[in-house]
Amino acid sequence: MSANGSGSRPDERLRGPVVLRREQKIEPTTTDQRLLDSRGPTDWVHTDPWRVMRIQAEFVEGFGMLAELPRAVTVFGSARTPRDHHEYAVGRALGTALAEAGYAVITGGGPGAMEAVNKGAQEAGGLSVGLGIELPFEQGLNDWVDLGINFRYFFVRKTMFVKYSQAFVCLPGGFGTLDELFEALTLVQTKKVTKFPVVLLGSYYWQGLYDWIAGPVLESGKIGEKDLALLHLTDDVDDAVKVVHEAYRAWEEAH
Repeated sequence: MSANGSGSRPDERLRGPVVLRREQKIEPTTTDQRLLDSRGPTDWVHTDPWRVMRIQAEFVEGFGMLAELPRAVTVFGSARTPRDHHEYAVGRALGTALAEAGYAVITGGGPGAMEAVNKGAQEAGGLSVGLGIELPFEQGLNDWVDLGINFRYFFVRKTMFVKYSQAFVCLPGGFGTLDELFEALTLVQTKKVTKFPVVLLGSYYWQGLYDWIAGPVLESGKIGEKDLALLHLTDDVDDAVKVVHEAYRAWEEAH
């Protein structure tokens, strides 16, 4: 105990909860002084502690915006899908069907398949949500998003996809869609989220992946039979919505 009763040692300095000892304790200014002094370098806005505050702010903003969202389905799919492609038409039909079944739709808010789903839902009078992401190639939220937010961090955005959805539907897509697909499967498999369906819409595109999972991955014991059952492969929009609805009804009965 020091003479002033603070408990600090002669060779240490306290910076809030941080203890600095020996040569680390030599600081020319105090935290308050650095906060109130407008002069000097601005590198601090790019430091990790400041990034933590930005991350926290994104979580707060996302939770606040989506907290009262009605039951919803997240749909993943390629940003590169052309508007005249049949996959765009399927996405639009899916958005319409989900809205008519009483679900809000959540997408990444971008162009392509995401735009198609948002458009279908919005035209059917449903709630169309877009969760965008800051990328080197700016794309912004598509015009069919009713409720949208742009995130800096992928992991914050992914949390929102999972937390506020009752199901995932995957349209044909690339690395981003695959990343979201397997993260969803992992969270369900490990029971980090309550079991909900993961639907692959478009067997011509997804069949090869499904066969690989059902073949080498399952046969080598890397997953179990019940893990394979987490995936539902279909070509029919109505079937996809039926799977979503049945899972949601089972969840309601269990709660």
